[in-house]
Amino acid sequence: MKVTLQDDILLICYDDLPPYKKGGSVVRNSYFWALKSISCYTPRGKDWEYDRDVWVALSRMLLSFAESGYLGDREITLEFPEDTPIPPELRSVATWL
Repeated sequence: MKVTLQDDILLICYDDLPPYKKGGSVVRNSYFWALKSISCYTPRGKDWEYDRDVWVALSRMLLSFAESGYLGDREITLEFPEDTPIPPELRSVATWL
């Protein structure tokens, strides 16, 4: 998932967010709701925002979904621009584009 950092707010690119589908996969819908539940702002049709207070929880959640084996690496890995340092709290689930 492509991400950016702005003033200690992590933004996950809207196009990379998991979609919620009524009657869809339980794992994917659970992933959607888990990401939404710890976000500080989830505007419809825009990037979701995560403040620094939840980065450890976000990292643990992404690792947990990765270990399940149901989601691909691109769906659970945070992809930072090359010129952005990866915060220590997110290093276990992040890479550069």
